[in-house]
Amino acid sequence: MCGIAGFIDFKKQLTERDLRVMTDRLIHRGPDASGYWWQELQGAAVGLGHRRLSIIDLSEGGAQPKVRGNLRITFNGEMYNYVEVRDELEKHGHSFQSESDTEVILAAFQQWGAACLERFIGMFAFVLVDENAGKAYIVRDRAGVKPLYIYENNGQFLFASELKSFHTLPQFQKEINLDALSYYFQYGYIPTPHTIFKNCQKLQPGSYLEIDLNKQTTRTHKYWNVYEKYEQPLLDLSEKELLDETEKLLTSAFQYRMVADVPVGVFLSGGYDSSVVTAILQANSTQKIKTFTIGFENPKYNESPHAQRVAAHLGTEHTEYICTEQEAKDIIPELPEIFDEPFGDSSAIPTTLVSRIARKHVTVALSADGGDELFAGYSRYHAVANLHGKTEKIPVFMRQIAAQGARVAQGFSGKKYNQSRSQRLLKGKAILQDNSPVSILQNQVQRLVDSDLQRLLLKQGKAINQQHFTTKNDPMNAVLAWEYRNYMMDDILVKVDRATMSVALEGREPFLDQRIAEWGAQIPFAQKYRDGNLKDILKKITHRYIPRDIMERPKMGFGVPVLQWLKTDLRDLTENYLDDQRIREAGIFNPEIVAQQKNAFLSAESTTSFEWLWFLLMFEMWREKWT
Repeated sequence: MCGIAGFIDFKKQLTERDLRVMTDRLIHRGPDASGYWWQELQGAAVGLGHRRLSIIDLSEGGAQPKVRGNLRITFNGEMYNYVEVRDELEKHGHSFQSESDTEVILAAFQQWGAACLERFIGMFAFVLVDENAGKAYIVRDRAGVKPLYIYENNGQFLFASELKSFHTLPQFQKEINLDALSYYFQYGYIPTPHTIFKNCQKLQPGSYLEIDLNKQTTRTHKYWNVYEKYEQPLLDLSEKELLDETEKLLTSAFQYRMVADVPVGVFLSGGYDSSVVTAILQANSTQKIKTFTIGFENPKYNESPHAQRVAAHLGTEHTEYICTEQEAKDIIPELPEIFDEPFGDSSAIPTTLVSRIARKHVTVALSADGGDELFAGYSRYHAVANLHGKTEKIPVFMRQIAAQGARVAQGFSGKKYNQSRSQRLLKGKAILQDNSPVSILQNQVQRLVDSDLQRLLLKQGKAINQQHFTTKNDPMNAVLAWEYRNYMMDDILVKVDRATMSVALEGREPFLDQRIAEWGAQIPFAQKYRDGNLKDILKKITHRYIPRDIMERPKMGFGVPVLQWLKTDLRDLTENYLDDQRIREAGIFNPEIVAQQKNAFLSAESTTSFEWLWFLLMFEMWREKWT
């Protein structure tokens, strides 16, 4: 795991000094070493920068940027099956000078070209330059575990693991993307390929950008698409066959993520996902797995007793740390630096805390993200399945008539998100107009509807057209595909990457092996959500290792009571960043609406209402630092 940065400059203005400044801004991602390669080629000046966090091959053999023949690369991530790929390459006559997976990637590219990507199991973002062919390849892994930003303007391409690298150069124009801002206030994150800045994008997962350095042309290629996997024929297996085959895949994927030349641990919450990861790893290890849990003094947010029971049963080497509320609050001023793009998921606070605790003991930590999206674990799927089932029975023409009055919205489950009656009516109308499961999901989790955004924003952006994926194979499986491609990638994975890398901890995602995604896509939704039981497959596999009475408990979110804090101990933060004069001077938000909602929030007895005010606070703190 590392940080990469660099450029392809057709104007030939950017220098090696620019490259070093860009790269070293990411020292937190790679404190162990640095490397730079700058060359003025025929068509462009090219710079590849690398900050190294040593994980595999701790010697100089793992240093980057790495060269092999006419190829050069700067690589962030891990290729877990590099030993098998290397063995295959040796049969083709290749020899190797190091034990690094980076050298294997270069040799694989020499042998198979870009088609080598189909052979890789891993998480990666890299830029590879072929000097002889005069081409560059900017590549991102299938699930989007590793970030990769691209800024393109006036004949210059900048790339980096994080946006903060771009801020080091005067060529970077910091113009806010109003389209992305609107989406942020709807969901709390900005979807790929968009970013908060114009002329800037996140590279799509499972794709690579091919740049002809001489012709100055670009072409995007897609080598993997999760939506295509959900179009494959569904499996027809007995329950035992399904459980056995799924467990085999999980075991292979989880063990791959333990490959390292440094200590490895697991984030253990005591929930099903992290528990099955820990259980399978411990069952296949002769040494005790290191597990880490943080707890909080407030029992509502404290998962540590559950994690302790799981760890004790499995016999792991368990580390538990009970955080004070003050420790959590102290993270908040640091969030704009850690997340250099507006980010509204407050569970970033405990994720950063547990990363700091784990980093004292290990260099690599496994997380269990993706289990909910792949195997139907979120409670919101109850409501989606219920609403889809009910509305599907209503003839289309009757739904259209009912949508005009939107009376059916009375039964919409928006109360969970403290939505007003008018919001629920609007959402109910939208569901009647489009009752596809993905549309129902989007309406359920959306914080602000279009009319809210029109009142809040002085300048309106265009609505981002998120793909409403549907499949005739299994309409409810489309919900899981959409969540995998959107919420998981642009919220969950962003949170884990930035939190772990802020302390130079490599976060690995064992559920995000593409083989699990491809297998899970072919499992009927009814087998994942059996008789209303969420995540039925994973639960039954977990119970092969851990007794049911230890595991069965209400699902807890990984969060802290930030909204309560903003009314009390952190009220000054709220008053300062949402100050009327400050809002007016910025000219982005309607100051009357902000003042109205802020005052209502601070005076209300409810501690969970107006969640989008947290989004507004995070945006204003970000804006102060980065614009």
